[in-house]
Amino acid sequence: MSEAYCVKCKAKREVKDPSHVTMKNGKPALTGTCPVCGTKLYKIGG
Repeated sequence: MSEAYCVKCKAKREVKDPSHVTMKNGKPALTGTCPVCGTKLYKIGG
């Protein structure tokens, strides 16, 4: 699974419901939610 930094928990967390997206500039990114607090996670280049 993919990990991303959660700003609210201040720790790296495994991404819940990961989704690969493409940013406006064409680069890949990964988005999902934190399994602990529910905050949105976003990892550029994921």
